[in-house]
Amino acid sequence: MMDGSPWTRRALAAMGIFGLAFLTVPLVIVIPMSFSSAKALTFPPPSLSLRWYATFFGDPRWMEAMATSTIVALISSVAALLLGGLAAYGLRRGTFAGRDWAEGNFMGPLIVPTIIVAIALYLGLAKIGLLGSFVGLVVAHTLLNVPLVIMVLGVAIRAFDARIEQVAWSLGASWWYTVRKVMLPNLAPSVFAAWIFAFIGSFDEVIVTSFIAGKYETVPKKMFNELILEVNPTITAVATLLIALTVLALAAVAVILGRAGKLKPTLV
Repeated sequence: MMDGSPWTRRALAAMGIFGLAFLTVPLVIVIPMSFSSAKALTFPPPSLSLRWYATFFGDPRWMEAMATSTIVALISSVAALLLGGLAAYGLRRGTFAGRDWAEGNFMGPLIVPTIIVAIALYLGLAKIGLLGSFVGLVVAHTLLNVPLVIMVLGVAIRAFDARIEQVAWSLGASWWYTVRKVMLPNLAPSVFAAWIFAFIGSFDEVIVTSFIAGKYETVPKKMFNELILEVNPTITAVATLLIALTVLALAAVAVILGRAGKLKPTLV
């Protein structure tokens, strides 16, 4: 067991600072470059300008990719929330044989390398005729994000006192009524956090999308394709916007879960 000596604490603090700096350095370079007035990628930027943001918002191809990413992320995150929520409830409250195996199977997409998942989805969607379709893209993103939902909601459901559900049942409430009126109001912060994680996971997905999206182009896929063709400075503006979206989403999750920690479960 690690002791609590000052040298140990200092070493851990130094490791944490080094890791944070390592992750932050690319952001320190990309974000200023997105405001550069230069015609090519230049760091530090000679002067500040919004030209690359204007190029992004003025390009119908980027706007179409943004719309596709948003729609796919909205649909797949809601679907993942429904499926993952039901699975998390069954895994946490169920006592059936093979529960641990089932939970491990659900976590597969997080453990197996993404390229393997992409190939499997490519073959599976091709088999059922959904390869390259919008429906197939939504299905793939849903399957990828169900494990995230199970992880978040699984912890919340495990911490939720099962006796509250039993009280509702003893008063004649049905399972569906108990879920709607008792569990969801108390688990709402965790449900929102799970949805945010699923939405961001779908919006940022590129490897699986490149395999199975066909003619449909999301923002990450278009960024990847643009880098193959040429190094377009517009990509730095897109990357900055995605970073801002992720930071704002995680901040919202932190605030909501922080406030939820001060609340006590209630029987509605």
